[in-house]
Amino acid sequence: MGKETEARKLSHIKVSLRKHVESNRKTGFDDVFLVHKAIPEINKDQIDTSVNLFNHRLNAPLIIGSMTGGTPEARKINGVLAEAAERIRIGIGVGSQRAALEDKKLAYTYRIVREKAPNAIVFANIGCPQLAKGNAVEKAQAAIDMIGADALYIHLNALQESVQHEGETSFETALTKIEEVVKGIKAPVLVKETGAGISSGVAKQLANVGVSGIDVSGTGGTSWAGVEYYRAKEASDRLHARLGKTFWEWGISTVASLIEVVQSTGVVVIASGGVRSGLDIAKSLALGASAGSFALPLIRPAIVGSKEVSKTLEMKIEELKTAMFLSGAKTIADLRSVPTVVTGQTREWLHERGFETNVYARR
Repeated sequence: MGKETEARKLSHIKVSLRKHVESNRKTGFDDVFLVHKAIPEINKDQIDTSVNLFNHRLNAPLIIGSMTGGTPEARKINGVLAEAAERIRIGIGVGSQRAALEDKKLAYTYRIVREKAPNAIVFANIGCPQLAKGNAVEKAQAAIDMIGADALYIHLNALQESVQHEGETSFETALTKIEEVVKGIKAPVLVKETGAGISSGVAKQLANVGVSGIDVSGTGGTSWAGVEYYRAKEASDRLHARLGKTFWEWGISTVASLIEVVQSTGVVVIASGGVRSGLDIAKSLALGASAGSFALPLIRPAIVGSKEVSKTLEMKIEELKTAMFLSGAKTIADLRSVPTVVTGQTREWLHERGFETNVYARR
């Protein structure tokens, strides 16, 4: 099983690098506008983007998203990403640790993150189907201990598993297992989607079992159904290729999911899923997120090296600062009270779902 998982992880990297794997649906960020403040009443060089996240001080509310691990190639990418996270002082997550839980010899491909980023907040990562087998708390703690993580992501990937030809669709006990992990380990437990978004109903269920945070990972970024479409096609698996193509755009857009979760819970919310710029981060924070996360935009820079990843992230932070300056927000706390208008399809979705959008414009 370990070798099979390792091969699948390598395949995911190659497909993401070589193919168009992004959703053709919009994230919703084009429907969100921060109200311009012609007289900002601050100097741009006074802007402070730092935040506290789970007792860690970050220079900016950014997390390098969970991407990879489990292969020698993935180790190189994780090391490069971790060096950039340490240099800039932001957070970082690892990809699913299933491969190393099945074959401990692969743990080094994940452990490199803590080695290269000793001071960063690091998120371990395990999937619901893996928790369904055996002792969930033991596996979760093993994932944390493997990399010296500060917090744990439990990822939800029902869409990917349902279209993947090796997929595991054991989700009947998912909520129960999440609750067991929350109660059984000391580290903060966050639940993240993998590109299909989280609804208010699921968010409430997760908050009720005590999770510390939710990463919405909405539709509009990487489509894992799309990734699996290419993999199935390469394997001449017509059934799963068809499923991947049919469900390529499935899910809740990132902004709609973000607003649903923010308005339904009081937990930390992380915006991800097609987040591509510092302006997207600024909009997310204004809508109630605590941080934003990038994944796919950092894969190609990571192939070049950590300095290239750092340059990419520094550009995102400069975009965030510019959005804050033009909104008159000196701090991230100020940004959260900036008047923000939600329009278009996102507004229509939220209206049909019974969520408030005018509240942002009234501030």
